[in-house]
Amino acid sequence: MATVNKTKYALLGVLNIMPCSGYDIKKFCDSSISHFWNENYARIYPVLKEMEKEGLVVKETEQTEGRPLKNVYSITEAGKHELDVWLLEPVQSIMGRNELLLKLFFSSEVPQETIIEKLEEEKVKHEKLIADYLQMEEILKADEQVKDSKNLPLWLATLSCGRYNSEARIKWCQETIRSLTNGFAKE
Repeated sequence: MATVNKTKYALLGVLNIMPCSGYDIKKFCDSSISHFWNENYARIYPVLKEMEKEGLVVKETEQTEGRPLKNVYSITEAGKHELDVWLLEPVQSIMGRNELLLKLFFSSEVPQETIIEKLEEEKVKHEKLIADYLQMEEILKADEQVKDSKNLPLWLATLSCGRYNSEARIKWCQETIRSLTNGFAKE
């Protein structure tokens, strides 16, 4: 099965929540879904242009006092339909890329201390992510606009998944460090 560019659906999802400029979409993605999905300007703007041609979004140019013109995009009924169809399709598994695992796999000639240092850094990174997820959860639960919305349990579920993934990564780092220091790795 050919992979489909999912940026289109990420952007439709954001625009289904609220009309946005490309800049606002990037800001929204960075502050909400970046723990499992990222988008960059190089993908956002061409996809917005293509979706406009397809009739999935409409663009309105707004003038804000003292600022340049701003293109604000809104989802159309066709865009909502496209998003709904995609949301109901089976999830395509995409094999991820993990540089730490790639390096670990080929590190038989690397000093053990260096490998352990990389694992410790990974552990600290995920400890910080857990703290970030918990903070985001508190912010969402306190936000009056979100508190009673249908989105809250879904958004909390994505944070929970991120937290569990980070907890698993920390446990894996600890076990791998223990295994290396107990002599299971070739020195």
